[in-house]
Amino acid sequence: MVEEQNEDTRALDLLNDDLTDVSPEEIRAAQAALAAQLETADDRWRRTAADYDNLRKRMAREIQTVREQERQHTATAFLPVVDALDRALTFGVDLDEGVLDGMQAVRAQAADALRALGYPEIVIDGAEFDPQLHEAVSVVEDASVPPRSILAVTRPGFGTPERMLRPAAVVVTRRPDEE
Repeated sequence: MVEEQNEDTRALDLLNDDLTDVSPEEIRAAQAALAAQLETADDRWRRTAADYDNLRKRMAREIQTVREQERQHTATAFLPVVDALDRALTFGVDLDEGVLDGMQAVRAQAADALRALGYPEIVIDGAEFDPQLHEAVSVVEDASVPPRSILAVTRPGFGTPERMLRPAAVVVTRRPDEE
């Protein structure tokens, strides 16, 4: 390391000196030493720039992952509220119409909050059973409807096939001769 510094210093000294008494070999050696220093510095700069770019990209991915985890954590914590509102609406048929409407409005707000977090309520109307979106909790034999038809929803589901919070729990049909 000391020898490198001496050579580097010698190269710089040669450039600053009066070059009349310096041999061409010494000038070429000084130029070569400076070119090597420049190449080393350029290589270090490029590696540092690449490391910084990789760090920036990795941090952006990690931030996105943490955001998604927190979004899912918040939505998961909100699911019991939606379930409680659904149970209250099921058992609240004898309630005053205003109270029932208010509870339905609060339930709609809860579903909207989950949608805003990226977990829309899974639509069941006329849907056929899809294992990515639904969880079959019961199977009913019924020849009057096509097999794999959803008869009832026992628990609403939230999410998309790419980002599932909870599948919808459903009652599914099958033909009497299927197993």
